[in-house]
Amino acid sequence: MNMHKRMDILFNPKSVAIIGASQNPDKVGHVIMQNYLDMGFSGSIYPVNINADGRILGVKAYRKIGAIDGGVDLAVIAIPAELVPSALEECGRKGVKGAIVVSGGFSEIGRDDLQDRLTEISERYSMPVLGPNCLGVMDLRSRVDTMFLPTFKLDRPKIGGVTFVSQSGAVGSTVLDMISHEGFGLAKFISYGNAAVIDEVDILKYLIDDENTKIVLFYMEGVRRGREFMEIARRFTQIKPIVIAKGGITPEGSKAAHSHTAALAGSAGAYDAVFKQFGLTRANDVDELLYFGKIFDTEARCTGKRVAIITNGGGMAVLATDALYNNGLELASLTKESEKKLKRFMPPIVNVRMPLDMAGDADDIRFKAALDVVSKDPNVDMIMVISLFQTPGADSRVAATLIHYKSETEKPMVVVSPGGNYAQVHNQMMESSGIPVYASPSTAARSLRALLDYSEYVRLTGEIYGSKKRR
Repeated sequence: MNMHKRMDILFNPKSVAIIGASQNPDKVGHVIMQNYLDMGFSGSIYPVNINADGRILGVKAYRKIGAIDGGVDLAVIAIPAELVPSALEECGRKGVKGAIVVSGGFSEIGRDDLQDRLTEISERYSMPVLGPNCLGVMDLRSRVDTMFLPTFKLDRPKIGGVTFVSQSGAVGSTVLDMISHEGFGLAKFISYGNAAVIDEVDILKYLIDDENTKIVLFYMEGVRRGREFMEIARRFTQIKPIVIAKGGITPEGSKAAHSHTAALAGSAGAYDAVFKQFGLTRANDVDELLYFGKIFDTEARCTGKRVAIITNGGGMAVLATDALYNNGLELASLTKESEKKLKRFMPPIVNVRMPLDMAGDADDIRFKAALDVVSKDPNVDMIMVISLFQTPGADSRVAATLIHYKSETEKPMVVVSPGGNYAQVHNQMMESSGIPVYASPSTAARSLRALLDYSEYVRLTGEIYGSKKRR
């Protein structure tokens, strides 16, 4: 069964049955149903609870899904594991088109028998099933939210082009909260847990054709269908990037992964080699997942490793230069014409060479003059601007200038802006306008390196596969 072809029903249902819905706010089913109501889901919602009597959260409730008049597109199941197979069987007989099992207590604790029953029922009814042991999905465009985490504890992001896929619900919820804080725009969130039916291969096959997904951030602990995964990943990364944080890369971590989601984790060396071969960007942790996600979210590409550094703080320029070379990048050398132009605008104390330290009193006019020249210099492939908002001349006008030039230049541009509340206010301004902002030169340099590696991969594979097509 081509499960990925039927997965759209998980994100775009017209009717949802929540099996395990409850009036008790401490119950998972209560939170899931409340989220659907809070999100403004426009379809029909059917709370199902064997003990239902009347209404749940103001909506007519049913004791069994079979008692619902008419069809049901999606069932979200949040009941004890022992009861899930019979509930899924009822969904199959009802003709439910898809199901999400958020309940835990399956293969991750050794209950393979229960999980195998879910797989068998899914196959018998040709019904896509996500989970078990997962948070499910969130799609802000269709107002679908199966997460059992209240909105007051976890901010929902704005709508955008980043899809975040996580095998772990805990990592998924944490990173999703961080994505909201960092200003990312979300296309979809998918938590797939034990992957009894729908696995990584099905998810990528679905997302490769999803026009709303521009980049995929992925936390995984293991892959079952390794060859198929790499084949779809190869096709995927020729179109849009995938950043993966891989859990279980040590023997001890691999054991922990198996007890968590019953995943076969595998060795770090094997995954690193395959990731590089197929254009997957590996993040060492969830922080790097977000660092790399920021720069890929701009949809920028670069043609070389020469980086211009513009700053109002000399010490940070030194650290940034070290960071470039530590990551296999290099400092750009401006043309003589560019240096002449810069001398017209910079005070005599400024040495108009890379890294360009414009002095501690640099204001928006000086930043504008530097970007006017540097962004057009043919020797510059990427730009790193270090804006220290603690200095006298750096204020909202500097942030506005950087926002302007991000939209003007096709060259990748990142901003390094460490600091407290005042800096953070301006960082949020810039990030909401699509500028990747980093707290240190090292994180910015690692992100530029990741972008360069992916850009080179796309260029090389385009030449290889393009030449094959021409032949």
